[in-house]
Amino acid sequence: MNYILETPITYLKGVGPRKATVLEKEIGVKTFEDLLYYFPFRYVDKSRIFKVKDINSDSTYFQLRGKISMLNSVGDKRSRYITAKFTDDTGSIGLVWFRGLKWIKERFLPSKEYLLFGKPSIFKNSFNFVHPEIEDLIPDEEIVAGQHLEGIYSSTEKLKNSGMGSRGLTKLLKQLLTQSGESISESLPKYIVEHYKLLDKKSALYNIHFPENQAIIKKAEERLKFDELFYLQLQILLNKRLTKQKSTGFVFDSVGENFNEFFSKHIPFKLTNAQKRVIKEIRSDLKSGKQMNRLLQGDVGSGKTMVALMNALIAIDNGFQTCIMAPTEILAHQHYNSISNMLKDMDLKIDLLTGSTKKAKRTKIHEGIESGDLKILIGTHAIIEDTVKFKNLGFAVIDEQHRFGVAQRAKLWKKNKIPPHILVMTATPIPRTLAMTVYGNLDVSIIDELPPGRKSIKTSHHFEKSRLRVLGFMREQIKKGRQIYVVYPLISESEKMDLKNLMDGFANMVHDFPAPEYLVSVLHGKMKADEKDYEMQRFVEGKTNILVSTTVIEVGVDVPNASVMIIENAERFGLSQLHQLRGRVGRGAEQSYCLLMSGYKISNEGRKRLEVMVSTTDGFVIAEEDLKLRGPGDLQGTKQSGLLDFKIASITKDSDLMLKTRKIAEHILEKDPQLSDPKNTIIRQELSIKLKNKANWGKIS
Repeated sequence: MNYILETPITYLKGVGPRKATVLEKEIGVKTFEDLLYYFPFRYVDKSRIFKVKDINSDSTYFQLRGKISMLNSVGDKRSRYITAKFTDDTGSIGLVWFRGLKWIKERFLPSKEYLLFGKPSIFKNSFNFVHPEIEDLIPDEEIVAGQHLEGIYSSTEKLKNSGMGSRGLTKLLKQLLTQSGESISESLPKYIVEHYKLLDKKSALYNIHFPENQAIIKKAEERLKFDELFYLQLQILLNKRLTKQKSTGFVFDSVGENFNEFFSKHIPFKLTNAQKRVIKEIRSDLKSGKQMNRLLQGDVGSGKTMVALMNALIAIDNGFQTCIMAPTEILAHQHYNSISNMLKDMDLKIDLLTGSTKKAKRTKIHEGIESGDLKILIGTHAIIEDTVKFKNLGFAVIDEQHRFGVAQRAKLWKKNKIPPHILVMTATPIPRTLAMTVYGNLDVSIIDELPPGRKSIKTSHHFEKSRLRVLGFMREQIKKGRQIYVVYPLISESEKMDLKNLMDGFANMVHDFPAPEYLVSVLHGKMKADEKDYEMQRFVEGKTNILVSTTVIEVGVDVPNASVMIIENAERFGLSQLHQLRGRVGRGAEQSYCLLMSGYKISNEGRKRLEVMVSTTDGFVIAEEDLKLRGPGDLQGTKQSGLLDFKIASITKDSDLMLKTRKIAEHILEKDPQLSDPKNTIIRQELSIKLKNKANWGKIS
């Protein structure tokens, strides 16, 4: 990239210091290059000016020429808005603004002509424009014949107030391409551009902003998406190679007494073929001499904890300590109870460290890990506190790792001079395209098989009219000795959302299932730790029939006797969360059920989520649908990766191009690992620019 494009935006003709400040604060544009890569989000045909009488639909955009009059403030201080009339020689149409009211009142003169552009809406059987785009009409400005398409740019009130609405940004981009367009240098080798029939970079950037037709927009988009995805995959692959070359790891070359004793005498169930395969994959890493950095994916109930434990025993057999870090105290307790129970007949010291651990107990744990007597430490983020010093930590497991920040996970590496082997686990299946970006530096293992005897959970969707039938079903299940979860999205009333209230729900459950015949308990995040432990323990021991809860039971709680999950206001939950909640049942041999309760008013997206949940229990299918519905920005953990800040590419829409660029990058690195071939000089230079000042968190993501 030519250094001219790194010029501060304040030096662009027509900007200056004041506008430069607004551009940086509002849309992050600091340099010429930032503006050049601020792309339109759609294109419109502005070659035609319509008349007011032509407006007959609210499904398309219209451009009008006329005058604005009758500006009027409506409503009180809290709910004020402005109305006006836009008039041409064929009639008038209403305008409405809810934001920027002071500016709007001062902006328009009744004697002046304006160009209006927007999409009409219908209110009380009449068309109007809400927050239309309005520009001054310059008398000698005419629409150029043949210039049909104009890019529309995302703007803000502050940008518009500074003369940088969509049209203002268009003018700045024209100036930028006039002033510095010749400085746009190619970023791909000629052999790639020619072989894949791509536009050259300068043409792509010009045509993404000022296209002549739809066909050239597609070609420009393809070239710019190719650039983003190719260099992303190249960075990931190089990082992965570098990590494997440079990261020395402890060598666990023996399978010893602890592993063999557990496997032959204490393992509570037969391993699935998928578990055996994954243990072998991890075992291969542990004896390679390189630090392991592996992601273990497995659906809820697939047996990831068992895989982690068996590899922890290998670490112990080789003279090292192990830790397992969980995102919540409930999950940490769950792991501790489960693993302690499995190792109860073995001479291994194991302990639990959380934020609630008392000082005396904490001191004892610190002494145990410093001396090396304590072999397995399970806990929350308390494990990564500076006061926690291991004698020789060799194997670290991070469960539901997307809930930890990157810097938090990095602290785990500093617990030994040579970083421990890292196994990160998730019960949230990750679509392949997302795994190739956010987790692209990690080796991936997948447990794609549930333990034998597990029955598929029957899932159904019910409206409020089915409430009595649902209550009857709950009584039948309790009579059979089963337990029930009832999950609500909130703890207290929300004025903004019509959601079931947890405490009201609890009161209703106590009324519908009265003591002493039934016992109902409640659990939510605002309770004290000892209160939560008490209520959860009562449910685990079978003392209560129904647990009314928020999503604090989403991950890790394992009660095999609980066979019914009822999710209130299910339409309000994301697919991933619904799948996690459903995974709390189906842990035993009995048939389990998930009942999705919803109101009658459901958005199309909410309805689609419920349909997906009813149609499949396959976590990977659900993850793909979740990615399609919400996009990667909303999925847990992706924002902190720093990898998904695409300007134009999309993980969901461009998965085929993602795979294509991955293969191209792999092929180039196989033939030229150092990128020293003269024909790849451009790639090496471009990579150098992209990696400049960029922190390398890849190894621990």
